[in-house]
Amino acid sequence: MPEIVCSSECVQKKLFEWKESEGNEVHKLGVKASEKVMIQLEDVGQQLALTFNSEGSVLAVGGEDGSLRVFKWPSMKIVLNEAQAHSSIKTLDFSCDGKFLVSLGSGLCRIWDVTSSKVVASLAKGNDEVFAFCRFSQINDKNHLYIAAVTDYGGSILTYNTTTWKRIRSSRVVREAISAFNVSSDGKFLAVGTVGGDLFIINSANMRVQMMVKKAHLGLVTALTFSPDSRALVSASLDSSARLTLVKDKTSSGTCLFLFSGFVDSKDAYSLCWTESGCLTAASCPYHL
Repeated sequence: MPEIVCSSECVQKKLFEWKESEGNEVHKLGVKASEKVMIQLEDVGQQLALTFNSEGSVLAVGGEDGSLRVFKWPSMKIVLNEAQAHSSIKTLDFSCDGKFLVSLGSGLCRIWDVTSSKVVASLAKGNDEVFAFCRFSQINDKNHLYIAAVTDYGGSILTYNTTTWKRIRSSRVVREAISAFNVSSDGKFLAVGTVGGDLFIINSANMRVQMMVKKAHLGLVTALTFSPDSRALVSASLDSSARLTLVKDKTSSGTCLFLFSGFVDSKDAYSLCWTESGCLTAASCPYHL
């Protein structure tokens, strides 16, 4: 049975299982608390970042105290245990092949070789840059690492070569600060959400704006995720709204944009994830600025 790992300030690390309701009219998914106990994550403090590799066989966990732990899943056998990876870890992401893990925190990106548990590169920010998000991507058999950065002039996307770990491009894409960032599974599109509630879909080949939804949300965008086929983008906001936007295909004709709005608890921001079956899940957790 598929499982979900959650972490929040008010709830210790918890394992949930999917609970699918039966019925022909509406397809509903729910969760129930699992009887399994993750002893390895008990009493380790607040964890700000949780991510699996693409195969779902490795789990990485980053703590508010800067600790980094990587486990085999579901055995929870420890692979990497670094107590002082950063002063605090904000985000984590595995490379497409699962060989590398990028950790972001305290103004520095570190690249870890998962097999050797060693740091292979440290990426420092520029004088006017604040690293906000990091994502690996693959397109046309080439691997890239993208870092979304906030600068004095707005939001930029930094592109790194994953062999030399050298910066190969820096592209200013928005005028406001970036508050959410993600990459489509096919690597063709980058999604950016801003503090002003705008959505941007960027063509990764030329770093030009493919489409923009001005004031998609009334508050800052807190989470973004593409559908598995990269045809749709779901966004969530601090204004208690969720929105589904179809990615515009410039080769097609007619109406290319479809919008869906839903409302969620205004106290929580949302982490979004598509399942392999095409269902969308949303997890609530306190949002930190």
